[in-house]
Formats: sequence, C-alpha cells, structure tokens
Amino acid sequence: MTYLVHFHREIPALCRGEIAVVMTMGALHEGHAELMRRARECVGADGTVIVTVFVNPTQFGAGEDFDKYPRTLESDLQVCRVNAADIVYAPDALDVYGTANMAELPEREMVDAGPIGLILEGASRPGHFRGMLTVVRRLQQLTGAHFATFGEKDYQQMVLVTQMFAEYEVPVRVVPVLTVREPDGLALSSRNRYLSKTERAQAALLPRAVTAAVASAQYGQAAALAAGLEVLSREPAITVDYFAVTAPDLGPAPARGPGRVVVAVRIGATRLLDNAPCDLGVAK
Repeated sequence: MTYLVHFHREIPALCRGEIAVVMTMGALHEGHAELMRRARECVGADGTVIVTVFVNPTQFGAGEDFDKYPRTLESDLQVCRVNAADIVYAPDALDVYGTANMAELPEREMVDAGPIGLILEGASRPGHFRGMLTVVRRLQQLTGAHFATFGEKDYQQMVLVTQMFAEYEVPVRVVPVLTVREPDGLALSSRNRYLSKTERAQAALLPRAVTAAVASAQYGQAAALAAGLEVLSREPAITVDYFAVTAPDLGPAPARGPGRVVVAVRIGATRLLDNAPCDLGVAK
C-alpha cells in the first residue's frame, strides 16, 4: 500500500527497515519511476521507499514562474503506486521550512552551493542550487533516509548533492541512476511536455550533439566541443546556453582521461539539459 502524507511527523510510524528517498517536484514520468525502482533495490523488500512531491519555492529564480509549475498529484500518486513506493510525502512550505513565507527563512538555514554552484546551470540560474541544496538537506532530515536516488540527467545537481552530504557528514548514500531516454534519445524530463510538435522534433538534435561530442572526445576537448556544436548549429531554433566538456567532478577537463559532456539549450520557451561521460585524448 502507498500512503500519502502531508506532515513529516507522520512518516516515522510508517517506516520499516532502511529508508530510501526519491526527491521530486512532481509531474512524474518514467525517469522518476526508474529512481523509485532503484530506491527499492537499495532497501529491499523489508525497507521503505519514500517519494517526496514538493514544488520548492527556494530554487525558483527571477523569471521562473513558481505558480505555473505543473502540479499533478493524483497522477503522481498512481506512478508511485505502480512502482510500489511506500510513502508519498507531499508537504507544503510550512511543513518543510517552518514558514510559508520564504522571506522569513533565516539566512543561516540556506546551504551555500560553493564555486561549482556558480558555473553552468548556476550561471544560467543564479541562486537555483542554493535553494535546491537547502531543500534536499531538509528533506533528508525529515525523512531520515539512508539512501537518496538522483538521476544523472541533472548531473550538476547530483554532484553538488553528493558533495554537500559529504561536507556535512550526513550518513546518506547518493545513488546515481542513468538517464532514462525517449526512443530518439531525448532525455525524459517534465519539461518535454512544453514542447510543440515542431519543437519536439528539433529537440532530437540534443542527444545527437552529445553523442557526437562523446565520439570526438578521444581527440581532445576542443574536438568534442566542435563536434557537438556543429550538430546543434543545424537547427537555428536551438539556442545554446552552454556546451562544455569538464572533468567528472565538473572541474577543468583533463588533457587525457575521464570527462563529462554537459549541455543546456533553449527551444522556444523550454530549456533542456543533457550530459554523458566521455574519454578524453585517448586517440593514438
């Protein structure tokens, strides 16, 4: 049975064994379902899987409409039931933060995202990672989770969450889950629903660009960037926010060794992300 709760104080009585949490803002899809299945693998049949559904106000920046974010709790509950989640925690801001007015949230409770929080997504969305890390830390505290599954689609988020838990010495294991993709390779995202039919066809170039960059990474960072950007340049409707090749920890890319291709584009009013691992400079 899947229990819906709105208050964190109800959670302990429903938990058994180890706890895995899947943190979401709702509008659930197959990518979230994969996170739930991986969470169940972590805790086994005798453990507890908690899915949080909370549209977090602290991670929305200027120009990002918090009020228009899709809220689909009934269909989200069905996804959770089908994937055998034990608890769906759907709180409001008062239960998570102790106040419904974010202006009243003490500065000391906000988590500093550090230098990595200022690049790539952090540069495009100032303050986003500060709000994201703050709610992730709080939700872990409220659920008592031992495991937290995060999709690699939001790679920078996963890196920052892992670093935060290590810095605060929180006894929780971050479990990476591979990006779930549509048949043409586009990463599953709640944002995909905003694409028109034409825009959706244009978006298929994004995974192709990542694939091209990964294939060319053997010749070095510059070759990878050139290959990926060439693919995206075929469609004028695509605006590139960033296309980068970094180290796996999002630091500077090595001349030779493991790397990460990370990209964000805009198609119309929709912003899409993708990334993939690569091997740099290995060609002889």
